[in-house]
Amino acid sequence: MDIDAWVWWLIGAVGLGIPLVMTAMPEFGMLAVGAVAAAATAAVGGGVAAQTIVFAAVSVALIAVVRPIANRHRSQRPELASGIDALRGRSAVVLERVDGSGGRIKLAGDVWSARALDTEQTFEVGQQVDVVEIDGATAVVM
Repeated sequence: MDIDAWVWWLIGAVGLGIPLVMTAMPEFGMLAVGAVAAAATAAVGGGVAAQTIVFAAVSVALIAVVRPIANRHRSQRPELASGIDALRGRSAVVLERVDGSGGRIKLAGDVWSARALDTEQTFEVGQQVDVVEIDGATAVVM
């Protein structure tokens, strides 16, 4: 039983796909694509040297191009603010006069104690303020 070279390349591609799935290392997928390209070269009558060159060229090209892009996306995690971090920069409404020593605001549907960032500044009832930071259970506003 004589199996054509392109079949061996496809078997190799499947063999490279298994560790791709098991380890989630994209490099195995890129090598598998190189093996498929070599199988196509064998199917159109390319010699062993041409098949090997196509496999190497496609694999190296994919690794050189795709891997840096994947690494860049992996390192850029979306910033999802939660808890008090999500409250920074939000607007609030003054419920009780806010100055450098204290007051009350309505922030994200809850009543918070608050103080002005600038101790000389005061905010009257009904005014819109911006939350600069959360200090313990107190919103610092401006």
